[in-house]
Amino acid sequence: MRTLRVFTMLSGLACMTLQSSCGHPAPVMPEGATSRCEGTPSRIRCSYQVAEVRDRRVLYQTPVSPLPAQGAPLVLLFQGTGLPPFHAFDASRGEPFGAYYQAELVHCLLDAGYVVVAPEAHYRGRGFWDTNVLPSSVVWDDSPDDRFTRKIFGAIARGRFGNVDASRLYATGISSGGYMTSRMAITFPTLWKAVAIQSASYATCVGLLCIVPAHLPDKHPPTLFLHGAQDLLVPISTMERYQAALLRQGVETKVVRDQVAGHAWIEAAPEEIVAFFDAHR
Repeated sequence: MRTLRVFTMLSGLACMTLQSSCGHPAPVMPEGATSRCEGTPSRIRCSYQVAEVRDRRVLYQTPVSPLPAQGAPLVLLFQGTGLPPFHAFDASRGEPFGAYYQAELVHCLLDAGYVVVAPEAHYRGRGFWDTNVLPSSVVWDDSPDDRFTRKIFGAIARGRFGNVDASRLYATGISSGGYMTSRMAITFPTLWKAVAIQSASYATCVGLLCIVPAHLPDKHPPTLFLHGAQDLLVPISTMERYQAALLRQGVETKVVRDQVAGHAWIEAAPEEIVAFFDAHR
């Protein structure tokens, strides 16, 4: 059973501490400052900012603690289909796809010193990513989402999301966003320190239809897989094929299975992802 979360009152708001929920001590904040997030056992809310990149919204937030002179690490968080990125900053228990644990992940990342950037998929975040949809699944270069993500990289380099250390970038996402995370890993393998894939598999797979190439990029980043054993949309066996291919090539991987979860962010995701990224800082 997970350690119960501890809540403290800060400036009249109930803000979650990280000692129990994220597996590391709470950060040192500037005097009078609080976390970017507030939480109760039923809801987590984090403030966010909005940027326009290639006619799409990109939600983002920086930590309260001062960014280091060399720049902060940054996590690119890819939404799942029909789960617009504002759910990453504001979610309640009981919402679909374990949205509460995604918001807890954002809370943990911000308080651990990461900048979090959550771009919208097509149709104002109501759609999906192109990675496993024809024709982009066959010809990715210059596809709409390829152009979009390259624009995001340019915005990162220009400091649009704050003072970021471009040598410490990470990616994560669920479902369509998990496939998109794989797309980032195979298309830009040297860009990422590590990636975390929730409820998805290789970039071009779609649910049961999953063929993992015999050879993956030599510099594929270390990869954390998180999956519910009861997932009927993306069977866990498809993730296991991807992991096995990475292991054959000597790529570092870790798998976290939730035996009762379906197609959703699992309860362990916030702590496991932050710990995995921290191990590759």
